[in-house]
Order: sequence, then structure tokens, then C-alpha cells
Amino acid sequence: METTAKPSNSHIGRKISRIRELRGIKQETLASELGLSQQTVSRMEQSETIEDEVLEKVAKVLGVSPQAIKNFSEEAIFNNINTFNDNSSLNDYSSLFNYQCTFNPIDKIVELYNDKIELLERLLQAEKEKNELKGK
Repeated sequence: METTAKPSNSHIGRKISRIRELRGIKQETLASELGLSQQTVSRMEQSETIEDEVLEKVAKVLGVSPQAIKNFSEEAIFNNINTFNDNSSLNDYSSLFNYQCTFNPIDKIVELYNDKIELLERLLQAEKEKNELKGK
């Protein structure tokens, strides 16, 4: 009777790779943020264990805690997805686009307005300086 070994759930490199992919971050980007080469990141993602100091830096770049990487589980994600889908009706498309905005849109509009005012004030100041130079 043959038995196959169940893959270890403690492979930190695979967890980092999966979280990176889920966050939409390329290896090159992660490498750049960490000050490493893409090849080094690739080797790190193939490693079963990683030093805690390196793990903290990677976690920071990925926007998660080191503990979240250590506890990451594909099964948990699939369970969350399945639970979400089971609770939505087929005719309710709003639940499929459950997007949470990460900033206040009004604040963004105010920020853009203020940037526009600042730009116009600089343009006006440049015109005044130009006219003063012409007058001399």
C-alpha cells in the first residue's frame, strides 16, 4: 500500500508567493521594494523557511503581518469565497462587485481642487513675474 506525503502547510515561500499573486504584485516589484534581485525573490519563494527579519520586511511590502503570512491558508480563502457565493442570490449582481473604496472620494475631490487652485496661483505668479521683467 503506497502513501503519498501531504504537502507541508508551513512552506513560507509558497505562502509569500500566493499572497503576492493575490495582491497583484510582481516578483520584480517585490524585489525592488526589498532592494533585492528578482532571482533572489524567486529563490525566497521556493524556500520552506525564511528568517524572521526578512519575513517582516516582506510582510510590510505585501501589506500584511508576518503572522498573516505564517497562518495563510488556501483552504480558508476558498471557504470564504464559497460562503460568500452561497449567501448571494443569482439575481443580485451587486454582491459580485463588493468593492470597498480605500479612500474617501470627497477628500480626493477636495485634494484635486486644492491642487488645481495651487497650480493656478503659481501660473498667476509666473505671469506677474514675466510682466515685471517686461516692464524693466
